[in-house]
Amino acid sequence: MAKTRPLLALLALVLILQPGARGQGGTVAPGPTLTVEGVPAIPSSLVDDVRRYTESRSASFVDWHPTRREILVSTRFANAAQIHHVAMPGGDRKQLTFFDEPITQASFEPVAGRYFVFPKDVGGNEFRQLYRFELDSRRITLLTDGGRSQNGGLVWSRRGDRIAYTSTRRNGADRDLYTMNPSDPRSDKLLLQVSGGGWSVQDWSADDTELLVKEELSVARSNLWLIDVATSEKSPVMPQVQDVSFDTARFSPDTRGLFLTTDKDSEFLRLAYVDLSSKAISPITANLPWDVERFDLSHDGRTIAFVSNEAGLSKLYLLEIATRQYHAVKDSPTGVIGSLKWRKGGRELGFTVGSARTGADVFALNADDGRVTRWTESELGGLVPSELSEGELVRWPSFDRREITGFLYRPPSKFTGRRPVLINIHGGPEAQYRPSYQGRSNYYLNELGVAIIYPNVRGSTGYGKTFVELDNGIKRLDSVKDIGALLDWIGRQPGLDPSRVMVVGGSYGGFMTLAVATMYNDRIRCAVDIVGISNFNSFLKNTESYRRDLRRVEYGDERDPAISAFFEETAPLTNAHRITKPLFVIQGGNDPRVPRTESEQMVARVRQNRGPVWYLMASDEGHGFVKKANVDFQFYATLMFARAHLLE
Repeated sequence: MAKTRPLLALLALVLILQPGARGQGGTVAPGPTLTVEGVPAIPSSLVDDVRRYTESRSASFVDWHPTRREILVSTRFANAAQIHHVAMPGGDRKQLTFFDEPITQASFEPVAGRYFVFPKDVGGNEFRQLYRFELDSRRITLLTDGGRSQNGGLVWSRRGDRIAYTSTRRNGADRDLYTMNPSDPRSDKLLLQVSGGGWSVQDWSADDTELLVKEELSVARSNLWLIDVATSEKSPVMPQVQDVSFDTARFSPDTRGLFLTTDKDSEFLRLAYVDLSSKAISPITANLPWDVERFDLSHDGRTIAFVSNEAGLSKLYLLEIATRQYHAVKDSPTGVIGSLKWRKGGRELGFTVGSARTGADVFALNADDGRVTRWTESELGGLVPSELSEGELVRWPSFDRREITGFLYRPPSKFTGRRPVLINIHGGPEAQYRPSYQGRSNYYLNELGVAIIYPNVRGSTGYGKTFVELDNGIKRLDSVKDIGALLDWIGRQPGLDPSRVMVVGGSYGGFMTLAVATMYNDRIRCAVDIVGISNFNSFLKNTESYRRDLRRVEYGDERDPAISAFFEETAPLTNAHRITKPLFVIQGGNDPRVPRTESEQMVARVRQNRGPVWYLMASDEGHGFVKKANVDFQFYATLMFARAHLLE
């Protein structure tokens, strides 16, 4: 499956940082929002030592201006990523928003581009509100209720006079459908009450009379609905079936059908066409044995651009709608592609590309002549691209002989002998590690000689829907055993040291880290848990209600006594007495996904058992640290932890 949820794209070892504040006596002072327990004083000399690795930037494509060849990008100049305007390829990035909170999304009013709408939360709590930013006056206006609700996923009508979006404001759990003219917040209107937190707006019909809406029930099952905008009546696009997923969907130019991605009759998400009259689905990319992870339809209705995930790397294709023939774009940069969008009134496609040797940057493709233009060139600080390690695809057999894969980054050849290993486990679990820019993790490689492995254990996306479901419910520990098999594989590699292994993970990867620490305590040196789950019973009770049912499909329903008993028996919290190796726990105080109580109870239990544990909590962060001052301190502390317990 190609769904990529950014459950922890901001892990401590891959974030972009700048030096922190200096304290008294030559130490780094923690910020006022940080709770620091067990972490020793951090010498200021460490800041200077790692400075070369903490100055990188990246930029991501946000939107095209509707009437001018100009774009919005999101990049960080100060404390957090903000929206910037770029007037031409290679032009200055002029900052428009100035908040303490990161702003990574925005959407231009699509007629004249007089303003754009953007979402923003507070302190990482993910209760995003919608705001209007007027380009002439720079005035910002709150559009939604401003309370404890999630608002987002906006899609503009074809006439450009309304947006459709979802909000949990009614009860905090169900993601209802709303419409609004952003130039007049009083026009806000509840279109349809729904049940569940997995609803999203996909598209408007050509005449703006219907909405195409997706209802996601799990990573493996979703439904598509048509909503009559005038009457609020909904009708299914096709008969509902089990174990079929629809990802992105758009009306065809003639409105007689839909282009969409689906895994119906396939292990992978394929680009397909649905005839709305006959309900027949016609696969288009049946010959591609990979997930089509995103696509966009050009405004002139001639071309679809789509991206496939081929062994972790992205490949960009163009499809001519009239013939249904497609071809790969030859000169597209190699890496991981995101943020795909056509320019209105032109034949240009904007997108973001990142790779192991470059931070993410913005590019545009001219579909007529195939020329690719680079719009931004973000700074790598003191790093030289040719000196950065690229990921090597590695494979190992697990306990049941199933092949598991991952990416290995090796340190430079100047380091001899068997090297220490850092295993970094992604979140999700319905996600996939992709070979992207390592950021400050390059310090571990280039200066400490530590090898890094990013495993894609069972349950990861990108390897077919059967693989995604191999860890569901009571099969949860099978994914942990995949890490046990990786430890076996490390022991067989002449260049890797099985006696010096540190495990790191965030969100679900944090659960995996804690589980590895309990199941394989004698085979690792130490572990770093970032916003991880310590007991699925307490997690499902306390995670925000709009997420709960979707998570139960993946993990199991704690209301079932048998499942609850399984959760209790296998919980890292229950088995914390087995942890004797050092543990570092990092948590955001406002985390709505994995509440801070998951970390607090784990820290208390390990300390009760007299296990060595460090703890770092930021009261102004959510599901992972994003504010520069906090992330700085997190990096320095994590590096101190690795030096003390992995390398000594």
